Amino acid sequence: MNRINKFLLASAIFVLCGTMTVFAAQDEKNGHAYFTQAELPDMTNFLPAPPDFETARFVADETQYLWGIRQRQDPERTAMAIRDADYGMQTIIQEYCPILGLEITKEGTPELYTLMQDVGATCDSISDRAKKFYKRTRPFVYYNQPTLVPEQEESHRTNGSYPSGHTVLGWTMALLLSDINPAVAEELLARGYEYGQSRVIAGYHWQSDVDAGRLAASVLYAKLQGNERFREQLAKAQQEFKEQTGGASHVKENTIVAPVGTSRAYTITGVPATSETRGIIIQNGQKIYRP
Repeated sequence: MNRINKFLLASAIFVLCGTMTVFAAQDEKNGHAYFTQAELPDMTNFLPAPPDFETARFVADETQYLWGIRQRQDPERTAMAIRDADYGMQTIIQEYCPILGLEITKEGTPELYTLMQDVGATCDSISDRAKKFYKRTRPFVYYNQPTLVPEQEESHRTNGSYPSGHTVLGWTMALLLSDINPAVAEELLARGYEYGQSRVIAGYHWQSDVDAGRLAASVLYAKLQGNERFREQLAKAQQEFKEQTGGASHVKENTIVAPVGTSRAYTITGVPATSETRGIIIQNGQKIYRP
């Protein structure tokens, strides 16, 4: 019996027993980073090292790897994970704007667009040193198993997995947009959380990679608060949002236009809703109750 089969058998018993527990900063077309890499905290100085193979901490990562495989049985969640694998501004806009309640474009919302581009250009810088330092093997390489996005496997095969760069981007943008429209902060954060979990489901990251990515994003966003250019641009973006949505924190009644192809509804936890979903859902920045 090979290693993956032994692990699947052992982990299944473990679970049944109830113990479950590219914005390149140098690429100016994608924005102007607020900090150079040297100006950002070095994550290797405060992040714990990723779990060593064959340790108790690694068992949790292996268990979550199995959890991710099980999530692929849900077509909606699988589709979300595949969409989230496309790293960049367009994916963030497509997935977050229906919750935010405003379409973001370079022409229509220049202040918001500039803010997101510049924050996005800063995201890679905080995780790059740690990725190169730890050089952690990705789960799909470790198990020699397929991912949900096979066309990206070759480019990621030798790229370090700790911490998750996608998660840094997704969580940072959730924090940023929560400052733009605090009325839907919980929903944005829920979607930002699922953006990170998509990396586990897709097979590209261990859970500890994703957890470290959220920590990196929080450190980055705290660092941004002390940057004068960021504060000025954030204020401009907040004002632009108010002007385009009627001056209130909630989206303007009956006038919001959903971006083409982004009118999906979400549950309160950020998971796409279907026509059968009941309870509170979020669509086009508005909360709707389905009895």
